[in-house]
Amino acid sequence: MKMEEAVKERENLYKLIISQLRYDGCEAIAASLAKTTNIISPCPPSARLHQVVNLGLRAEAEGSRPENPQLPGLTSNTKVPAKGIDLEYEPDDHGTTPPAAMYETYYVTAHKAPCRTAAFSASGRLVATGSVDASIKVLDVDRMVAKNTMPQTHDQGQGMNLENHPVIRTLYDHQEEVTAVEFHPSASVLVSGSKDCTIKLFDISKPSVKKAYRAIQEAEVINSMSFHPCGDFILVSTEHPTIRLYDINTFQCFVSANPREFHTAPVTMVKYAPTGNLYASSSVDGSIKVWDGVSNKCVATFPQAHKGAEVYTVQFSHNSKYLISCGKDNIVFLWELSTGRAVNMYTGAAMSNYRTQAVFNHTEDFILVADEKNKSISCWNTRTTEKQKSLISGHNNHIRHLVHSPAGAAFISCSDDFRARFWYCEGV
Repeated sequence: MKMEEAVKERENLYKLIISQLRYDGCEAIAASLAKTTNIISPCPPSARLHQVVNLGLRAEAEGSRPENPQLPGLTSNTKVPAKGIDLEYEPDDHGTTPPAAMYETYYVTAHKAPCRTAAFSASGRLVATGSVDASIKVLDVDRMVAKNTMPQTHDQGQGMNLENHPVIRTLYDHQEEVTAVEFHPSASVLVSGSKDCTIKLFDISKPSVKKAYRAIQEAEVINSMSFHPCGDFILVSTEHPTIRLYDINTFQCFVSANPREFHTAPVTMVKYAPTGNLYASSSVDGSIKVWDGVSNKCVATFPQAHKGAEVYTVQFSHNSKYLISCGKDNIVFLWELSTGRAVNMYTGAAMSNYRTQAVFNHTEDFILVADEKNKSISCWNTRTTEKQKSLISGHNNHIRHLVHSPAGAAFISCSDDFRARFWYCEGV
């Protein structure tokens, strides 16, 4: 019996190694190891081994490792705590994060024209909003929360105190609508894209600065941008089918070496995986493409991903095993990258007239999307696909952008009513 258990444990270890190799993009090595060890069951890409090793090393460093250790995760009855969704290794307790209907408006900021884009910083402490009026606002999340919870009398007395005002920067350096904003992962830099076909870099550490310190001239309208996790590179999608990759230090531009891999219509969104080893793109041509983050080569294409309709957005899960996408066909899909299959489908929201975003909440328990039918925000349980109670947005025009905080229960909705609303769920 002990021999059988040892064989089983060894097989589980090999599976973890194969999954980690595939997660890291070493498919040939993973296939060779699977053949050598006679592992024939599926081993989709997973970072579970990395998590297990880190837990073991942390326990060892703290002096709490037992004399004869058995690392967690190597047996079927031990689960490693996972951040986000993993349909292969689901914990029994998914937590108690709130659905969209439990969020409340904590702050509203107004532009002089429709508000079309927003982004959170990596820490979740700052928010940037961009508008058709060509302006960008940078807001402090803690101040927005404090302003809502501040007693009324105190709020009235401090209303004009700039030190407490949630809007900490207002930037003016574009000539036309701001279509995309993105925070640098670690530096005090905000990057913006516009219909004026320029990309601007702002040093937001300086309160007096309103103009960009560097600009990149593009040939087409900017649709989206995404920083590599290291901060040295940024992807840019435009109304042209070719995706650009810029080196932030030299501003040299790179594109894929094989034109046959390009999209055949404008690229609506590009997004790096959290590890930076992959990035994904969506397009008006109806396809989703997954690219190698090092070689810039296309490694997978999901043609006709939304029945041939335009695909609006893509977003990776925390573990890079899944993508969510939404499109003009009014459907949100959860894609499993290892198989290229749509494993979950979320329906019941209207999004056929305007490009919108399907986004995970910070724990990936829920998916949110703007619903055109009644200017509400629809929400689904990511795992069960069950539609939750919608959130009445309070906007009196269409919601054009939605982005959730990576660090907590907060999100921003941007609307053609000129306003951006900051939503927050207290105590989460």
